Amino acid sequence: MNSKMLDLLSTFLVIGVLIPIIYLTSQNFNNIFSLTILILVSVPTIMAMINGAPFVPTPMDRVRKMIKLSKIKQGDRVYDIGCGDGRIVYIAANEYGAKATGFELSPLVYIYALIRKFIWKSKAEIKFANFKMKNISDADVVFCYLLPECIDKIQNDLTKMLKPGTKIVSYAFEFPEWKLIHKEERDKKLGLAPVWIYEKK
Repeated sequence: MNSKMLDLLSTFLVIGVLIPIIYLTSQNFNNIFSLTILILVSVPTIMAMINGAPFVPTPMDRVRKMIKLSKIKQGDRVYDIGCGDGRIVYIAANEYGAKATGFELSPLVYIYALIRKFIWKSKAEIKFANFKMKNISDADVVFCYLLPECIDKIQNDLTKMLKPGTKIVSYAFEFPEWKLIHKEERDKKLGLAPVWIYEKK
């Protein structure tokens, strides 16, 4: 099954999960259960948007280009810090043999990622967690698609945490304080943002 079919199937499946949740949280707000579900879902989702970025999937063509440019080898430790639906870590694990982990803070997107993990039969891990609270010092490659405001907050921490030689691959937005080793230019025709590749010295 190709990636487009996987995307379509997983979308239908996630709708099947989201509809019951929306139903439970939209009926009677005096119902303590509905209110609790609403809070549990909305608060982390808002936090994820504030601290990282809203869920906007990286185009699959760019995902494959990012992975290729990162030169992942079998057994490499790969992290996606704000993994969305997990597409990067699933490909890294399935096709390159990487030990891949994605962090996602939005509950709905996390559920979506788990559904895709099942469909892709991937060995990659998806963790419902804030990547800022995790130790990723063993990383060989770190992927991210974060807003500039979040990048400004985390780049110093990543500089201290990551070991020399670690590659950082950022979609769309650059890390202004880091030394760039490669830039894949924007593809205006296809509407694809640039890819920025860095290496920790």
